[in-house]
Amino acid sequence: MTPGAALIVTPLGEAALRFVLPADVDRAATRAALAALPGVRDVVLAEAHAAVYFEGAPTAEGLAAAVVLRGAAALAGHLHTLRARYDGPDLGRVAAWAGVSPDEVVRIHAAATYEVRYLGFLPGFAYLATVDARIAAPRLPAPRPRVPKGAVGIAGPRTGVYPAASPGGWNLVATALDFDAFDPRVGATLLPGDRVRFEPA
Repeated sequence: MTPGAALIVTPLGEAALRFVLPADVDRAATRAALAALPGVRDVVLAEAHAAVYFEGAPTAEGLAAAVVLRGAAALAGHLHTLRARYDGPDLGRVAAWAGVSPDEVVRIHAAATYEVRYLGFLPGFAYLATVDARIAAPRLPAPRPRVPKGAVGIAGPRTGVYPAASPGGWNLVATALDFDAFDPRVGATLLPGDRVRFEPA
């Protein structure tokens, strides 16, 4: 996003504001800038929007002008390197869908640096973008009743690590080792704007 460009803001109920995020926005810097506003209680980033919740009624007067990005270098998200054992039950399925070998799926998946776009589905579940189109296999036709904690999945252009055992319909290609995506005492490990790399174990 061009430094100094203002975000588009509209009311969201009586105690929140909704921001439309430009496609090239620096998500870590945006989250920090919004959280620093006076009276802010919480900031929730989604794919194309941010919701900002205030302690009381927000003052929209001049707010759009006040919330600006300081440039891409203002607040770079943390880089996390996750060791992963590529042993998922759907590795062969993704390889067949892509028309490549399982080893090639591993190489392509581990070659990318992913951005945390937003959190959802489960506490700490980070939607990571963007999966290389060559291996961006669609979700399973029917979800599994139980996916183990730490499973690394692919669903179209997104990849992610299941923070807890749960049902799930993503293609499971790996297992993240020695990684906790969510701690009830401190919250999510991965935050919007952070970057993630997978290192084959």
